[in-house]
Amino acid sequence: MSGFSTLFLKESLRFWKVGFQTIGAPVLTALLYLLIFSHALKNRISVYPDMEIDYLTFLVPGLAMMSLLQNAFANTSSSLAQSKMMGNIVFILLTPISHQALFAAYISAACVRGLLVALGVVIASMFFVNVPISNIFLILFFGICGGVILASLGLIAGIWAEKFDHIAAFQNFAILPMTFLSGVFYSVESLPPFWQMISHINPFFYLIDGFRAGFFGRPDAPIEVSICVVSMVSIFLSLGCFSLIRSGYKLRG
Repeated sequence: MSGFSTLFLKESLRFWKVGFQTIGAPVLTALLYLLIFSHALKNRISVYPDMEIDYLTFLVPGLAMMSLLQNAFANTSSSLAQSKMMGNIVFILLTPISHQALFAAYISAACVRGLLVALGVVIASMFFVNVPISNIFLILFFGICGGVILASLGLIAGIWAEKFDHIAAFQNFAILPMTFLSGVFYSVESLPPFWQMISHINPFFYLIDGFRAGFFGRPDAPIEVSICVVSMVSIFLSLGCFSLIRSGYKLRG
């Protein structure tokens, strides 16, 4: 496990050394979303009318999960793409580190960054609103699964990309639309039936809905379904990503 611990430490220090940019900036961005959207839409959107939850409170879990997903993706994709383009990926590939340890180190560091950002968003939001916690285990489960899914996607994007424009395209045309259309700023229950059906196709919806259920105790979809979907997507993407690493696709020249 020395190879895993060394690479995990390297990837963790990579974002921690510039924590003001990699952790502080995303938290600030989420707070700006919170203040602007709550001020603009608090009297226009009704969420959970049978519960005493205002729109400002409703936004917090969604923004925390959105920040977690974006930063987990950014950590692995930028690290691997940068190593490939600068040529120092060879120093990792030449070391006696197993493919399992390499995969686990990248994913673990990305999850740590994502969870730290999400925690920062929740703590900072508590200065403006009282955030309830209904089930801490659901919060941790969906938070970790979200980190694994997006970290795996980040590794896939980093392996595939030949320049940073490819990473930006992957994020702008895939990650951002799926995140914004997953119920971050609204309850899917408020949508017409057709758009509810479309939302249920998006796996990010189950991540955010399950994560939010950990705070409010009320999911839009059955929590068993969310757990099943998220688990299957995590396993599928992890296996696919690990297969790419083991094959050496676009990594060994």
